[in-house]
Amino acid sequence: MKKLYTLLNHTADLKIRVRGTDPADLYRNAGLSLFDLITRPDQLRPGEVIEINITGDDPADLMVNYLRELLYLWTGNEKLVKMIDIADISDTAISARVSTDRYQPGRHEILHEIKAVTYHQIDVSRATDGWQAMVVFDV
Repeated sequence: MKKLYTLLNHTADLKIRVRGTDPADLYRNAGLSLFDLITRPDQLRPGEVIEINITGDDPADLMVNYLRELLYLWTGNEKLVKMIDIADISDTAISARVSTDRYQPGRHEILHEIKAVTYHQIDVSRATDGWQAMVVFDV
């Protein structure tokens, strides 16, 4: 699978740049990138679909809140995200259907233990070829 993000140098955390053709594509790619850092996507099978509705004060706050909600599926419920379908998006709200796979130690390899999504250097902006975001994960 082609990487949806670029891993950037950062002292102690994981920092990524994600791109998308439009905001929906950007947020979808950001969510899938988070789980690509956590586990190998080819080990995941689509299973339970969970609907999420997230709000934020602006696109950057929305990105942090959205990724935190996805991360909680893993840290709070041991569910790994396989697919994301963005149903609706604005500058301050996102609705999505998330296909998850329950963690099984013998089948899933955990690559990084991501503790949190941070506001440090968060950026969501229009780029010349679509949209991009910079996100730092606390590991």
